[in-house]
Amino acid sequence: MNQLDCGGRVLDLSRVAIMGILNVTPDSFSDGGAFLDRERAVAHARAMVADGADIIDVGGESTRPGAASVTAAQEIDRVVPVIEVLARAVSVPISIDTSKPEVMRAAVAAGAGMINDVRALRESGALAAAAALQRPVCLMHMHGEPGTMQQNPEYGDVVGNVRDYLHARVAVAVAAGIAREHIVVDPGFGFGKTVAHNLELLRRLAELSELGPLLVGLSRKSMIGKLLGLPVAQRQHASVALALTAAQNGASILRVHDVAATVQAVRMWEAVNPRATDYA
Repeated sequence: MNQLDCGGRVLDLSRVAIMGILNVTPDSFSDGGAFLDRERAVAHARAMVADGADIIDVGGESTRPGAASVTAAQEIDRVVPVIEVLARAVSVPISIDTSKPEVMRAAVAAGAGMINDVRALRESGALAAAAALQRPVCLMHMHGEPGTMQQNPEYGDVVGNVRDYLHARVAVAVAAGIAREHIVVDPGFGFGKTVAHNLELLRRLAELSELGPLLVGLSRKSMIGKLLGLPVAQRQHASVALALTAAQNGASILRVHDVAATVQAVRMWEAVNPRATDYA
């Protein structure tokens, strides 16, 4: 699969795609509150596109460990006005980061071309909504729920467990009418995983490639803080290193906060890697 048709806007997967994170939330772990204002959110999205982002992922509910849930109405109020403006302001696809069917429908109506669901369409009505909307979907693995997912997660074989879970969710999605070529999977780094689990998943990421294009989000995550003792604001360099490692191990889409730095690192790697687009 070399591209995704995101509601008429194409996401090119012949090279590693960079997904810029736009959190319009008050409590996200890295940038909570920074882009609640619509004008600031749109300006940030424009800047990420200028820096090389291939797609913008808009989220209105934090999924950090311990995060409080919000209603569908609250989420819609946060994301829809931003998506409506972005649909006119940028040319790249827009993704909606949500698990709620009501938000999926409202976001797609506003201009979103992809659904990014940390719960892999397990919420009531989400599977039917995604199938009806006929947009690409990303199905993520999460052990537990955001409020409790980091409370002593255990696996026999984390890679095998994640692979089996995602394989089952892909099968459910296809059976519901979602085209196989519209499905992306995400191993869910940091979602019910210890540092050791995250590192094992990253080392063996290629074992998940049979499931389809892989979306990976490692940007500024707590594993960096635990391994290097760095606060969130100082995790850019480590985030880029992890993103590049993910690309080397088979990731198709990298979900990042630091777009410019990641784009520069990945495009230079692609210039010397046989997987890359011909730069000659």
